[in-house]
Amino acid sequence: MSEHIKNSHAGGVLTLTISRPEKKNALTAAMYAALADAISDADSNKDVRVILITGSEDSFTAGNDLKDFLDNPPVDPSSPVFQFMHAIAGAKKPVVAAVNGLAIGIGTTMLLHCDLVYAVDTARFQLPFVNLGLVPELGSSLVLPALAGRARAAELLMFGDPFNAATANEIGLINAVCSAADLLSTAQKAAEKLAAKPPAALRKTKALLNMSVEDIRARIDQEAKVFGEQLNSAEVKEAIAAFFEKRAPDFSKFD
Repeated sequence: MSEHIKNSHAGGVLTLTISRPEKKNALTAAMYAALADAISDADSNKDVRVILITGSEDSFTAGNDLKDFLDNPPVDPSSPVFQFMHAIAGAKKPVVAAVNGLAIGIGTTMLLHCDLVYAVDTARFQLPFVNLGLVPELGSSLVLPALAGRARAAELLMFGDPFNAATANEIGLINAVCSAADLLSTAQKAAEKLAAKPPAALRKTKALLNMSVEDIRARIDQEAKVFGEQLNSAEVKEAIAAFFEKRAPDFSKFD
C-alpha cells in the first residue's frame, strides 16, 4: 500500500482512507496503484464483504495531484489511474463512500461507481475537466446523464462549477447528507449492514444493477483515448500554466 492509502479491516468491511491531508488528499500515481490493488484484492478475499472509502481531515480528495499527473501522464491502460478506474467500476463487492469534504474531479466521478454514498453537509463537489482543457473520465459521460438527466449532466460537465451536498443529493449522486459528527458512523453502519447480507446474492444484485446498454469499461477507454489526445493540447498547457501562475486562463486564441 502507498503510505497515503491507509486500510483497516473489521467485521467484513475493508476501510480505505485517502490520507494526504497536506495536499487535500490529491492523488498520485502511487496512490492510484494502491487503491486499485486494494480493491482488486478485496474482490478475491472472502473475508471482505464490503469496501468503504473515505478521506482524511477536511477532504475526500482534491483529484489529481497536477504535478505528479504531468510527471506521470496516463499514456495507456496500464497506467495506475486507469487501473484504478477499472478496479472501482468493475468491483464485484459493494462499495460505500463517506465524503468528508472536498471531492474534485475523480473525487466526484468515482462516486458514480459506489453503491452507497454519504456526504458531510459541507462537502463540495466539482467536475472541472473542461476548465482544464480536458474531457470527462471514469465513465462519467455515460453514467452521469443516466443518473441526473442529460441537461443537468451537461450543466455540471460543461460549466465545471462547484456544487454542494444538497445538489449532489438532489441529482442522486449521494444517498444522504450527514453532519460531520455522524458521517463516518452512518457510512460504517451501512457497510456493516451490507456485510451481513448473503454475499453471493449481494454481488449478483450489484452486477444486475450495473448492466447497461453500453459497456462502462468501453466508455472509460474511449474517454481515456480522447483525454490522452487532449492532454497534449495547447488548451491544457494554457490551463495548467494559469493554475500555477495563479491567473485566469485565456482561451480566446483557440478555435
